Amino acid sequence: MAKKTLGIIGRKLGMTRVFSDDGTVVPVTVIAAGPCPVMQIRTQETDGYTALQLAFDEREEKELNKPERGHQAKVGKGFFRQLREIRLDNVEGYELGQEITVSIFAQGDKVKVTGTSIGKGFQGPMKRYGFGGLKATHGTEKAHRSGGSIGHNTEPGKVMKGKKMAGHMGARTVTSINLEIYDVRPENNIILVKGQVPGHRNGLVMIRKQG
Repeated sequence: MAKKTLGIIGRKLGMTRVFSDDGTVVPVTVIAAGPCPVMQIRTQETDGYTALQLAFDEREEKELNKPERGHQAKVGKGFFRQLREIRLDNVEGYELGQEITVSIFAQGDKVKVTGTSIGKGFQGPMKRYGFGGLKATHGTEKAHRSGGSIGHNTEPGKVMKGKKMAGHMGARTVTSINLEIYDVRPENNIILVKGQVPGHRNGLVMIRKQG
C-alpha cells in the first residue's frame, strides 16, 4: 500500500521559464500554495480513518451558509472557500489551526499534483481516443472522422458498455506523478514545479509528496 503523505492546496498561476546556473532553460509551473490551516483532524477512533482537513482561499463570512460558518469559526483562523482532506498514515503532532505552508517541500523533492484537466467539450473518437478514421477515398462520403461500426450481430445485439465513442472530453480529475520541485519561495508562498501540471490557469491543485 502506498504511503499517505502530507500535501498542500494551491492555485496554478501559469507557466514560465527560468534559467539554471549553467544557462539551461527550464520550463516551470508557478503555483501559489497555502498557508493552509488545519480545520479538522480525522482519527481512526472517531472517523475510521486518519486525515487532515485543510482550508485554502479566504472569503468573507457572509458568503458561507450557517453550517459552514459554524464549522470554520471553531478554529478561529478566518473563513475559507476551499476545504480538502488529505489522508495520512498518522495525524499525531498536528493541531487545529496549525498552518501547513510550502516549507514542507524542498528543492529536488518529487511530488504528485492533482487537478482538473482542461475541458475540451464534445469531441469525436479521433481526437478523444486517437482513432485512425475511415478512408479518404474509394467511396467514403461524409464519414471520414466517424468511429466506424459500434454494434454487433444478433448476439449480443447491443453496444457493449465502455465502447469508445464520441463524447465529453477533459474536465476530469487528473494526477501527474514524479514531478520535481524546482524552487520553493516561502516568503511569497510560491512553488515552482518542473514541467506542466493538470488544469487551467487559476485552477485549484493539490500538491503532495511522492510516497
